Amino acid sequence: MAPLPASRPPRKGTGWKIFAVILIVVLLFSLFLNFAHLVGSVTGAGGGKGYHSYGPRLEEVTIRDNNSVNKIAVVPIEGIITGQVADGGFSMVTVIKEELKRARDDRDVKAVILKVDSPGGEVLASDEIANAVREFEKPKDGKPGKPVIVSMGSLAASGGYYVSAPSEWIVANELTITGSIGVIMSGFNYRGLLDKIGVRPQVFKSGKYKDMLSGTKTPEEVTPEEKQMVQNLIDETFGKFKSVVRKGRDAAYDSNNHTGSRLSGDWEDYADGRILSGTEAKRLGFVDELGDFETALSRARTIAGVSDADLVQYQPIFDLSNLFHLFGKSDAKAVKLDLGVDVPQLHAGYMYFLSPTYLQ
Repeated sequence: MAPLPASRPPRKGTGWKIFAVILIVVLLFSLFLNFAHLVGSVTGAGGGKGYHSYGPRLEEVTIRDNNSVNKIAVVPIEGIITGQVADGGFSMVTVIKEELKRARDDRDVKAVILKVDSPGGEVLASDEIANAVREFEKPKDGKPGKPVIVSMGSLAASGGYYVSAPSEWIVANELTITGSIGVIMSGFNYRGLLDKIGVRPQVFKSGKYKDMLSGTKTPEEVTPEEKQMVQNLIDETFGKFKSVVRKGRDAAYDSNNHTGSRLSGDWEDYADGRILSGTEAKRLGFVDELGDFETALSRARTIAGVSDADLVQYQPIFDLSNLFHLFGKSDAKAVKLDLGVDVPQLHAGYMYFLSPTYLQ
């Protein structure tokens, strides 16, 4: 009998080797990009002269090229204004501050247009953005400030108006929903539900007011003193809101040689939480001009004193670290139910500048 042929040894797969090589190349490329970005930040490349940032990494994108040496930066403020950290690792407040810093440090940027389409949001987050706008417009280090022009979208109410008030010029559409000047704090009292299922809370506290906002207290346990303390806090914050509106609108009216709108004598009568149309807001002096984004752009060129400018916007840089962050993200601790509507994600005990249109 002829001998059987010897069996061949099994081939070892090479797919994993190829994958490993590709992964190493990608990692090396990412390290090179990070190093280049660090060098560019220190030397001033990609931003203004001497630009250096520890915030989110942004890149400038031209959204309208007019072959001009001048630029007008567009900074969007959309959705709920919050200081909560987003998926990119930075909050809305941090990103907007960084965008304003980039625009401030770039000498070619002559003005900023805030595109506001927001029902408002957290009190502190709104105040931080308003302060950033105010600082952006002030002279600094011997250099003049730069104007901020607001272009209101469909909704720019409550906190959306709060961040707009310090700007030099406000443009709203006739049908823009704005106003809603006021403060709200809400929560849920679920003591009745606990009593029905036989659960009785036990509270140990260091002072009699330590549980003043607890949802486990019966309505009878909420004392008039507690209600008054919360109301005093609301009133104090509301007074700050009106002060921001008054100072911002008066300063804009003076800086524009009285060419904009001045607050009407009875404007505080309308600062009771009610929403206003753009037309009504113009009559009361809350906005300077009726129009759209192109109107705001034309006004920005006029105030900045330039005949033309490129439109630029700052966008987060997506690199390998972002990719790993997405892979590592886990939603196991939460179950999301899609009801077909956006449910307000409000925190009990927080104060908000929010439009009633959002709370419906």
